[in-house]
Amino acid sequence: MQDLAGRTAVVTGAAGGIGLALTERFIAAGMSVVMADMEEETLSREASRLESDGASVLGVLTDVRDSDQVEALRDQALSVFGAAHLVCNNAGVAPGGAMAETTPADWRWAVDVNVLGVAYGVTTFAPLFLEQGEGHIVNTASEAGLVTNPHLGLYCATKHAVVGMSESLWRETHEQGVGVSVLCPNLVDTKIFESERNRTDGAEMSANTAAIMAPLREAIGVMGIPTTTVADRVHDAVVNDEFWVLTHELTLPAATRRFEDLQAGRNPSDPYDGLISLD
Repeated sequence: MQDLAGRTAVVTGAAGGIGLALTERFIAAGMSVVMADMEEETLSREASRLESDGASVLGVLTDVRDSDQVEALRDQALSVFGAAHLVCNNAGVAPGGAMAETTPADWRWAVDVNVLGVAYGVTTFAPLFLEQGEGHIVNTASEAGLVTNPHLGLYCATKHAVVGMSESLWRETHEQGVGVSVLCPNLVDTKIFESERNRTDGAEMSANTAAIMAPLREAIGVMGIPTTTVADRVHDAVVNDEFWVLTHELTLPAATRRFEDLQAGRNPSDPYDGLISLD
């Protein structure tokens, strides 16, 4: 997969944020891209824009919570472009709030998108890639898959699952010509903390959760890195066959703090103590 030109990528959550940046980066590398998203109007607009600029793209309305739709996504990629070589299981949501206040509906929503949506991408595309003896799978987790934070417990749980799933998959496939990468960014300038806009179960955000999410939305707008920076890192990871895709310098020392606590027999400490200045 060192040469991406002429190959086909499939990207979920492709109508905006990291997914759109990945789409544009792989187009720049000479790939055809199948763009999957559940925001129909935005997907149509972005796919049309890219196509008018000369890109080889296909927009496919897809809800990754439905395994049949993910399989149909694969089938459309094969039908239109004749092959698939790269899949970015990128669609995700970011619920916030105190763990004690989460509801079964909250868990179903987050797990269905963040865990099963990635799992369906894996079980749909990994057999194809193994059969053809080449391919690469990129699963979008988060720094929250390596580091835990208060008021993001549900999100952390799902992203820890993506990291574990991805590492096991790498161990199963890396000697068979199929690469695996896991993307673990910190704050990126996206609408991830507004993901309730796509929630279909009718549940509304509580006042307490809204109060918790407000500063997160402000922080991501102020401190979030550009999505293009993330897309460049993912592109390089695919070409260089790298598993860990980190985007922030503080991720590794923050993640290491857990193992330092384990070795010292300590209760969990603040992973960012001494790494972030509040001045």
